[in-house]
Amino acid sequence: MTEPARTEVEPHWLDRSEMEAWLPMAGLIIRLPAALDAQLQRDASMSHFEFAVLARLSESPGRTLRMSTLAAFAYGSLSRLSHVIKRLESKGWVYREPCPDDGRYTNAVLTDEGFAKLAEAAPGHVDIVRSLVVDALSDEQLRHVAEVARVVLDRIDHEKPPR
Repeated sequence: MTEPARTEVEPHWLDRSEMEAWLPMAGLIIRLPAALDAQLQRDASMSHFEFAVLARLSESPGRTLRMSTLAAFAYGSLSRLSHVIKRLESKGWVYREPCPDDGRYTNAVLTDEGFAKLAEAAPGHVDIVRSLVVDALSDEQLRHVAEVARVVLDRIDHEKPPR
């Protein structure tokens, strides 16, 4: 039996201008989350992901969301979210309960203590977001960043991963 012939396709390499756009974006993707995490860890003893989970719960009716919905919002797996929720539960900021509409699902609920912790952490978080991003850009640049982010996020949400 012979091996099937492999067809090697040359990668569609980035040209100079594409590389000049990509490299700063790649640096931003790595360094901005690290800066946000560092501030929240230092000032509030939580990660940016934990902050995002608490914030999303705080904006939901009854401060409650299905775990699967929360995982999709946070761009995390249900497994990763479960670990984070367990950590937040141990701090008394969140608890889990069966979904009253469908017992196959589990809801995450933000406690009053968790809401208070979020309210305490939010001013420092918004200060660093403003300092690093919002105040560094003109109104026009900020609109462009929002547009670029929406386009890329939409592509991520709808593109099939390469094999």
